[in-house]
Amino acid sequence: MARDYELKDYRNIGIMAHIDAGKTTTTERILFHTGKIHKIGETHDGGSQMDW
Repeated sequence: MARDYELKDYRNIGIMAHIDAGKTTTTERILFHTGKIHKIGETHDGGSQMDW
């Protein structure tokens, strides 16, 4: 199901770092603490939101 959001409601960020620096871990925590996801995924089992 598509979500309809106003363009003014979008926020884009970029996270750049070397491999294994914690980019996915940081992003998972941001999503969790802002209430966008209810479970923090792990990179080693492919369960993170950023692994899509």
